Amino acid sequence: MSRIIGKYEGKERGPLIICFGAMHGNEPAGVKAIDAVLKLLDVEPIKNPDFAFKGNFIGLIGNLKAYVAGKRFINKDLNRQFLAPYIKELQKKDKHALEGEEEELVELIELINAEITTYQPEQLIILDLHTTSSMGGIFSICQNEERVISLAKALHAPVVLGMLENLQGTTLHYFTSKNTGVDTISLTFESGQHNEQLSINRAVAGILCCMRELGCVQKSDVENYHEERLIAHTKSLPKLTNLIERYHIDENNKFKMLPGFENFQKIQKGETLAMNGDVKINAKESGRILMPLYQKQGEDGYFIVKEI
Repeated sequence: MSRIIGKYEGKERGPLIICFGAMHGNEPAGVKAIDAVLKLLDVEPIKNPDFAFKGNFIGLIGNLKAYVAGKRFINKDLNRQFLAPYIKELQKKDKHALEGEEEELVELIELINAEITTYQPEQLIILDLHTTSSMGGIFSICQNEERVISLAKALHAPVVLGMLENLQGTTLHYFTSKNTGVDTISLTFESGQHNEQLSINRAVAGILCCMRELGCVQKSDVENYHEERLIAHTKSLPKLTNLIERYHIDENNKFKMLPGFENFQKIQKGETLAMNGDVKINAKESGRILMPLYQKQGEDGYFIVKEI
């Protein structure tokens, strides 16, 4: 299986959009959504002779080995390894000595650097597609910067701020103008539950909304019936939130989330959310729960956000 899902380069210059699916291998919706968008772009000129795409779109599988295995990761969470000093160390090693996510990381960085060198874009957009183990609302994660928030809002999903201060080594941390050498905007888009069919549809809509906002396609181009469904899905959710609590699972923790929690469900301070063996884990603050963990792999038990 190839890491490159596909490419679509327009005749007119524009941003380089690199879209990741399956940065966590048990999240297949992003890969399927990228493939669907590439097929839509291929047939659009046939239906619409005036169609003109501006820019270059590339779809990549993030953790290829884990994706093939159907696991979140092989040895360690790839989306916690995007640390510039660590990457430089790995690039000095013999490639045959790299294991698991080390090899995945080096291959991704080399591939992306090659695409930047070849296309020489004025702007690079990183769109990292994810899903969650819980049901409920969809959302975007981004840096607290006005132009980035504006692009995130164009995806018609709640925008969550404050995540970058509580995590490290994600694609959002690494793919910055400083590390890429080109003006860069990075977004993460969470489109639903891992195995929910609508998660694919929402991810397709998210990619196309991003393209439209960037001017890669016109609003009248590339018909997408899922966008209205996406807007309807989020109409009752807060538009902008900030992280106020994260529960980190260490190696000695016997974490088990209580059943029934969904993304953006309201919770109260002191409410029992999970168990650590026989010990109750209670919410420290009132707010809305995000990404309650209902899978074996993962180091984040849950997050709590509050509307801004």
